[in-house]
Amino acid sequence: MHLVTDVTRRHDLQALVGLACDRFGRLDVLVNNAGIGPISSFDALRVEDWDAMIDVNIKGVLYGIAAALPLFRQQGSGHIINVVSTAGLKILPTMGVYAATKNAVRTLTEALRQEAGPNLRVTEVSPGFVATDFAESMTDPVVKAAIKKRGEGMAIQPDAIARGILFAIEQPGEVDVGSIVIRPTAQD
Repeated sequence: MHLVTDVTRRHDLQALVGLACDRFGRLDVLVNNAGIGPISSFDALRVEDWDAMIDVNIKGVLYGIAAALPLFRQQGSGHIINVVSTAGLKILPTMGVYAATKNAVRTLTEALRQEAGPNLRVTEVSPGFVATDFAESMTDPVVKAAIKKRGEGMAIQPDAIARGILFAIEQPGEVDVGSIVIRPTAQD
């Protein structure tokens, strides 16, 4: 089962949650994983890139929460997992806006956790360098090349992140894994 979803369109996320309910009768977990990182220095003034990161990395997560939360409240259970980034833990040049979007998600995740009550679990997962096509979203060719080079030989496979997410999901209902950081051992 799948549905092409644009996380910048709230209706798409509502449709995705609706499809899960139609198909399975309920939704147990929502993983907000979409993200882009067209990083660059502030002086480059790539304002359109900033807007895109805000739309995908923050609004997309909020739209996912808005689609799933009423259903989770109605069901009396559910688990929201927001994929953040280690870029929000260690701020580096060229990553200011990206890190800001990820820290916004970190903040809203913690606030949601505090509001969740005893039947809703909320987890943030912060991946480090992962072997994905993430660099393809970068529009600054110099930064893109530097990120690709930095990740060569260090990036971990995506299944490491999936195993971390699965760990949080598999805990008993009364256990909430609040935060998981998963990065290559070689990443500083």
